[in-house]
Amino acid sequence: MCGRFALLGTPEEIEALMGLMDVEAFPARYNIAPTQPVLMIVSGETPPPGSNRPDRRALLVRWGFIPGWVKDTANYPLMINARSETAIDKASFRTAMRHRRALIPASGFYEWRRDGKNKSQAFWIRPKHGGVIAFAGLYEPWANAEGSEMDTGAILTTSANETLRPIHDRMPVVIDPKDFSRWLDCKTQEPRHVADLLKPAQADFFEAIPVSDKVNKVANMGPDIQERVSEGALEAKKPLRQKPPESDDQMKLF
Repeated sequence: MCGRFALLGTPEEIEALMGLMDVEAFPARYNIAPTQPVLMIVSGETPPPGSNRPDRRALLVRWGFIPGWVKDTANYPLMINARSETAIDKASFRTAMRHRRALIPASGFYEWRRDGKNKSQAFWIRPKHGGVIAFAGLYEPWANAEGSEMDTGAILTTSANETLRPIHDRMPVVIDPKDFSRWLDCKTQEPRHVADLLKPAQADFFEAIPVSDKVNKVANMGPDIQERVSEGALEAKKPLRQKPPESDDQMKLF
């Protein structure tokens, strides 16, 4: 799964990677948590006149997917991830898979490996080549009973590759830049046409850096949470499913 991630790239880096123009300035975010706003890139409506850039736009989306048909969120689960293998078959995600696919710029993500009943080790997982990458995402507009609207979203996950499997059995789907247009094209590319993109990253794509438990608290938002700590070699053992620490709902949109 993916319960925390980071976005450290500059607006200029994101513009260059995503083919956007005029991305608003924003600070580096080292500890993005569920219910917080996240940046998503989606397909636009019409090609920009006289532009050779792809037609894309940026959205600020609440991380936590809410299907449009949900009336009351009080008893609805917080859906921050969607399993890519089954999303098209799930009532919650079926419409978004067909009509509202997105890219989520990220510099890496955090995962926790359980080392015992009451002990876990956090890892900062980043691309070896550095820079900004794009997770596959879904978004959905949602309106409450008073008519107030917001966009909500989730990260698509897949089975972990052999490098990350000792830590956790799931990882975010990473979309290669050459496939951005195909993934975002919901007009001519049905879910079955882009199913081949929903796969684990190659084994040498990410590196996992053990970090302290500072990342467990959402209030810790500085670069120190990514500092390496002493850690033995990762043992190739069957992972236990591990939820990230609970968010304290900082920046919550509700």
